[in-house]
Amino acid sequence: MQSFLHPHLPYPWTTIQEPQFKTQILIPPKTCLRIRTIATSLRTSIDYGYEPEESVSKELGRLPVAIQSSGCVSRYLWDGDSLQLVGVDGGSSSFSFDFQDGIRNLGRGCSLAIRNLLIPKKVGQNYMEYVKWKCLHRIFSSALQAMFRAIGIGYSRSLPSAAALNWVLKDGLGRLSRCIYTASLASTFDTNLKRVRFSTSVLFTLGIGVELLTPLFPKYFLLLASIANIAKQISLACVLATGSAVHRSFALADNLGEFSAKSQIQTVCFDNLGLLLAAFLNVLFKNNQRLQAGLPFIVYPIFSGIDLFGIYQELKHVHLQTLTKDRLEVILNTWVELGYVPSPAEVSKLEGIDLPWSKGKGPWPIRIGSLNPKDHFSKLSMMAMQSLSSAEYYFISMEIFYTRMPKRMHQRIIICLREGATTGNVIMGLLQACYIRKALHLNKSKWQKILEASDLSDSVLHEWFKLLEECKVRARDDLCILNEQMLGMGWTMKNILLSTREQNRYSFIDD
Repeated sequence: MQSFLHPHLPYPWTTIQEPQFKTQILIPPKTCLRIRTIATSLRTSIDYGYEPEESVSKELGRLPVAIQSSGCVSRYLWDGDSLQLVGVDGGSSSFSFDFQDGIRNLGRGCSLAIRNLLIPKKVGQNYMEYVKWKCLHRIFSSALQAMFRAIGIGYSRSLPSAAALNWVLKDGLGRLSRCIYTASLASTFDTNLKRVRFSTSVLFTLGIGVELLTPLFPKYFLLLASIANIAKQISLACVLATGSAVHRSFALADNLGEFSAKSQIQTVCFDNLGLLLAAFLNVLFKNNQRLQAGLPFIVYPIFSGIDLFGIYQELKHVHLQTLTKDRLEVILNTWVELGYVPSPAEVSKLEGIDLPWSKGKGPWPIRIGSLNPKDHFSKLSMMAMQSLSSAEYYFISMEIFYTRMPKRMHQRIIICLREGATTGNVIMGLLQACYIRKALHLNKSKWQKILEASDLSDSVLHEWFKLLEECKVRARDDLCILNEQMLGMGWTMKNILLSTREQNRYSFIDD
């Protein structure tokens, strides 16, 4: 421990008058009190050197403690009588003014102020990229809506059917559709967050396009305005429903309230920039009324494309730590093939936006749910159910499914979960299914011919159940270390979010 009050300590600055109090230091037995010079590991812009004693009446002694608050750094100083807190990042010991340093400090201060206004204190590494693309998306979306309002005002006299009743019907239909949408797709907001968020953003953009058509077709104002408002209300419901999950993925200190507040500030600031962009374009073409009237139709495809591109890039930087069936399947596939657990950022990159046409392209996809009685593997499924015991909470079988375009028959693995199945049971079953798929892929031609046969022989069934048992043993051996590595990578292991169909369970009846 360094003592700055010892009367015989050599100070590197001018000697000051000793304070009029006594200090008693208790030294434990067999302990050596070592007095060292003041630590100078903290580098600051203030340089305290020897100065003539007549230049200052009292000089300050630097203490090895600095405080950082709101982007500014201050250091504790001792003047012999009391402590002082002096800023060390702005040349407080000098009265000279450097213009370049002043501009630099002003710019740094403004940037810190803007950052403190828009960005929470503790965020994930990918949050700044997310905000950058959010800024692009909100600016062009706001500009597009502002230009629509301008054209709507210009054509207000050509909308004789825009009566108060029509507006009430339009808003009422929009809100009713919003309630129906959120009620029917409540679980989808968790299991397919990125896909739903992007698809509703496309719907919102199309709604703006329909709104642009209302001045051209005044007789169909109510129909077009209602369709547009329904699309916008659905998109708004999705943004509100998924906002908390997005914020939680960035919050490092459970500061969700701060994230929500900063998100609202960001939205307001970025939307105002969009309004300025729309106003600038209108002022730029104010001398050409014809061009100004058609400007929204010209910029609509450009701004819409930039808006959707910004949303797509924004969602790519949202790294969710919650587990869904698809996200867990990516993790387990990486574990089976490469032997390690990927991070949320790696899974987010592989997962993408998870659009419907990008799913199920590989051989033998995996589904969680209940058996379809019309499948072509009835004997296989029957034997799987007959072999169940009261200690098992899932069983695995095969089923047939058909693709629409082109219409082709495919096989996939199905996992049926029992009532009371835990998170560990789901991980175990999906891991076993991934090992089964790997084994099928290694002998693709053999199993393809077997599964395409109209009837399964006893030898085939025996080989299938032998494969099930081998993969189950491998999955059981990996489960413990897999769970540890997943927790170490930051995955939330408490629950696995499943869709409505994936939540179907069977009950075991012990007759």
